[in-house]
Amino acid sequence: MKSIRQFLVIAAAVSLTSSCKKDYIYEVNNVTVQQPGGSKDNVKTTTEFISIVYSDLFNTTIPTDTLLYVQQAYDAFGDKKLIEDRIVRHFLNSSLVQIPSDATMRANVPEFVNETIQKFFNRKPDAFENYFISNIITVNTSISPMMVYYACMTSNEYRYY
Repeated sequence: MKSIRQFLVIAAAVSLTSSCKKDYIYEVNNVTVQQPGGSKDNVKTTTEFISIVYSDLFNTTIPTDTLLYVQQAYDAFGDKKLIEDRIVRHFLNSSLVQIPSDATMRANVPEFVNETIQKFFNRKPDAFENYFISNIITVNTSISPMMVYYACMTSNEYRYY
């Protein structure tokens, strides 16, 4: 009988405390988060990709015979990301490629970052990109302009327009 009385007292206490509980409703606005350059949804064709890589590095249009030769290799290869990487590396290793010198890059790192992002992605870098890339270049003296160009040109955003 004593245990039944204790049970009823505990049950009444629990029901009283749970009925006094206040429900909170948090009204949160929906926010759409977009990545810079996230509105690019058209993939460059093979010809566009090769032509744009060449133009970005040599500041001239690609000769037709070079375009056909590189496009044949691109089309014949199964792993598209790997062949794109090899094309970019091949062009970057040319003695005719026009890349700023290390001294020019380090003389004004934020300007270099701004110009590079503008050149490859056709937009201005956001504050985080500007800070992050500038910091990496400043802290790590082994980073060269060629490495920054390579990173931009092999990124997913560069493949889209």
